[in-house]
Amino acid sequence: MKRQKAQKAVLLVFLTVIISILGEIFLYHKTPVIALPPKVDIPEEILRTEIIIEARSPIDGKPLSPAEYAQLQAELKTRPYPPQLSPKVRDTVFLLRLRKILKTIFPFINF
Repeated sequence: MKRQKAQKAVLLVFLTVIISILGEIFLYHKTPVIALPPKVDIPEEILRTEIIIEARSPIDGKPLSPAEYAQLQAELKTRPYPPQLSPKVRDTVFLLRLRKILKTIFPFINF
């Protein structure tokens, strides 16, 4: 009889300790709220009003002055799209696309 009471007491203490540890783990959060931005983050409204004096080329990533950047943007807008290709290159691209389609239809044939 005393042995059963001792086992129940040990079980009660064990469960109490386990529940308190799990409660601490799940209820106590040391991590800050993730939804808030960091304090050093500059708001987007302020960044939109900044005047950008440095620019990079969208083609190769080299630094450009504002005048060079504006000139490059104007050149890119006036370029024809799609670019004009030689007939040989057009034929090669057509044949490569045709080969790709045929390989999906007939994967067992080696082109």
